[in-house]
Amino acid sequence: MALFRRRKTPSDTSKNRSENSKQEEEEEKEEEEIEDDKKKKIPPKGKIWRQKKKKSKWSCLDTCCWLVGCICTIWWFLLFMYNAMPASFPQYVTEAITGPMPDPPGVKLRKEGLRAKHPVVFVPGIVTGGLELWEGHQCAEGLFRKRLWGGTFGEVYKRPLCWVEHMSLDNETGLDPSGVRVRPVTGLVAADYFAPGYFVWAVLIANLARIGYEEKTMYMAAYDWRLAFQNTEVRDQTLSRIKSNIELMVTTNGGKKAVIIPHSMGVLYFLHFMKWVEAPAPMGGGGGPDWCSKHIKAVMNIGGPFLGVPKAVSGLFSAEAKDIAVARAIAPGFLDNDLFRLQTLQHVMKMTRTWDSTMSMIPKGGDTIWGGLDWSPEEGFRPSTKRQKNNDTQFTRENKAHDLVSESKTIKYGRIISFGKDVAEAHSSEIERTDFKGAIKGFNVANTTCRDVWTEYHDMGIEGIRAVADYKVYTAGSVVDLLQFVAPKMMARGSAHFSYGIADNLEDPKYNHYKYWSNPLETKLPNAPDMEIFSLYGVGIPTERAYVYKLSPSSECYIPFQIDTSVNGEDEDSCLTDGVYAVEGDETVPVLSAGFMCAKGWRGKTRFNPSGIRTYVREYDHSPPANLLEGRGTQSGAHVDIMGNFALIEDVIRVAAGARGEDLGGDQVFSDIFKWSEKIDLPL
Repeated sequence: MALFRRRKTPSDTSKNRSENSKQEEEEEKEEEEIEDDKKKKIPPKGKIWRQKKKKSKWSCLDTCCWLVGCICTIWWFLLFMYNAMPASFPQYVTEAITGPMPDPPGVKLRKEGLRAKHPVVFVPGIVTGGLELWEGHQCAEGLFRKRLWGGTFGEVYKRPLCWVEHMSLDNETGLDPSGVRVRPVTGLVAADYFAPGYFVWAVLIANLARIGYEEKTMYMAAYDWRLAFQNTEVRDQTLSRIKSNIELMVTTNGGKKAVIIPHSMGVLYFLHFMKWVEAPAPMGGGGGPDWCSKHIKAVMNIGGPFLGVPKAVSGLFSAEAKDIAVARAIAPGFLDNDLFRLQTLQHVMKMTRTWDSTMSMIPKGGDTIWGGLDWSPEEGFRPSTKRQKNNDTQFTRENKAHDLVSESKTIKYGRIISFGKDVAEAHSSEIERTDFKGAIKGFNVANTTCRDVWTEYHDMGIEGIRAVADYKVYTAGSVVDLLQFVAPKMMARGSAHFSYGIADNLEDPKYNHYKYWSNPLETKLPNAPDMEIFSLYGVGIPTERAYVYKLSPSSECYIPFQIDTSVNGEDEDSCLTDGVYAVEGDETVPVLSAGFMCAKGWRGKTRFNPSGIRTYVREYDHSPPANLLEGRGTQSGAHVDIMGNFALIEDVIRVAAGARGEDLGGDQVFSDIFKWSEKIDLPL
């Protein structure tokens, strides 16, 4: 094939000449610059530098550095502005958006003329009390009397394995491991804030101070919430200290009885205390049968898990609840795999299973209280049911049209654990189960092939794990047997300190043992007819009640069971979300547990309340904050945030200042607690 070339035209020649002339001009300029540099004694610049100067571009790295710099600058600027702005600025902005804020309860009631009267005792719950190190191993050097729990949690990030080692208790005794002493922080600072900016008791303390309370009339009954209740006396003499402090406060305040305000697990702890203080020594405090009558005006229980919480079951069974299960679904493997050689959930399980206090919150009363395979007290509940305040102690009005929808499909809340959604919804006659109790536990290869943390699941082996899944569904009556099968060492310690049944005969001498004292269904209230007991708790927030589980694909190396977060209900109003069935409650404690004893079990003279102590149910309907500047809200019903609820704080202050339950208006009910309580067939 012939090749053809285009002949250069005059125009091409002129273009080349112009380009050459430009290049010559540029070279002349460069030579002039070099000559000028020589005259000024400036080191010559190379050709490469001049090329870079001409061809400099914005690289990807430059963009990243610029972006990081902008973020850091903005962050530091906002932090500076936050610290520089007046403390009243958030309130000013909030009032500009929502209108004037109401006076804090302490200010409002002081204007009404209320003043400090009865001494007040706070009893914190699980988790919220600070713990500090008094003796530790080599890895904890420099941490003497530094907080290991509460505060900034700085040591968790610096030395996580050392922190886990010191926060764990001895797996055999439930007390201190060798060479370790972790003790509760004392004083009001023990639980005023859980972490910087996250209040627990601080708002209530501040409002009590506004009507004249101070440290000599307020006492934080701090204790090591990890220990079994009786062990707090064995190791630290905490129960004796509470007794002495209450006696001192009553004496120094002219004989005015104390108002006790327990929160969360502190409700069970103080229930244990009321039996301990009157029981004869050495098991009890030897205060005599009228100690409570002489020293206690009222017990105002906030968010009390009187009958336990299903959330405790999931925590002990698989070291997770809804929040952790959802996080694991969003980031698969993050909490299971070796993260910097730290298997997070395994370490959490190993640590928390040494905390005997967690076993105090296993559901009590079995199927009689929580329901069986085909029934539950809350059946028919729908999250969208409208609540209206009703003080007649019977039951609240509901939207009748919605009632018809709720009755069309009954949720079987009594099935606390179900393996699969089909099992959770099927009739009991359709479920084929194999009893796990007689299963032979086998060898698990995890002991030799995985770099995992030892848990009691390793002793079960694959055969034992499959036997648990083959039983398919567990109610409150079988959950205790399940935990005894999967964690026998843990439950052996727990069974020595806690009980979960219903007493047939409370006169039986066996109920004088401390293991029954924190179970309201196996003990009697003190003989104190003038004392009052309140159940104060939030409603309006979906609260964990039952779980859909699955076998983990990595069961040989990790925790073998997981909440199946892929399971959801059929519509947006469903009670089933992310593998968790929800009912009415405060996000942690279902209404049934928080309200039943004051609504029915202790109402009037019953075998559990022989002296007829007056009981009141006070519910607070949850209302989230209107904007971010409002913080956690002044009308929250959430389990911890309710401690800043203005209505609850006002009720507490009025009682501390001398009011009785009738002065508050008696019961305040938004849920169906009275209706649900009537469905429970419990001999009273």
